[in-house]
Amino acid sequence: MPSVSERSVSERSVSDQAVSERFVSDRSVSERELAFALLRRTDHGRVATSMRALPFLAAARHIVGDGHLLLRMHRGFGYHDACLGSVVAYGADNLGTATAAEGQWTVQLVGLCEGARPTPAELARFGPPPCFVDGEPYDAVYLRLAPQTSTVHTLCSAGRVSPAHLLPRPANGR
Repeated sequence: MPSVSERSVSERSVSDQAVSERFVSDRSVSERELAFALLRRTDHGRVATSMRALPFLAAARHIVGDGHLLLRMHRGFGYHDACLGSVVAYGADNLGTATAAEGQWTVQLVGLCEGARPTPAELARFGPPPCFVDGEPYDAVYLRLAPQTSTVHTLCSAGRVSPAHLLPRPANGR
């Protein structure tokens, strides 16, 4: 029986493949669906909002839910307090891990951020948290981002104009 991480990779490939096929065949895939498919390919991103009238970015671990993102952050810095009940932006990309020839992308979601209590299944999808942040014990806090807008930008080599090529093909080639 496959492990949780093996299942999630397999499930991601099937889900991403379905989005890719629909994007290519009939353009019925929304930008939000494409954004979620791309976000499933990376584990971390950055939350942007303001605290005491100053903008800030904070790293967060994310998992894609049904129409939302679930975020895990360190409670110790208090950044989550600025996010709670506020409209935030969340961004992630593959700019540091892919070349334009391979296909690069950035995703930004904007929406209301609220506190969340993850289910045991969601906690398992997150995997273990880090032990320390800047020398302090890591204290997880969970937030739910319900995106109102989604933006996907792609950087591709010549001849690749559709972002669908960024989505993986399953191992069986279908």
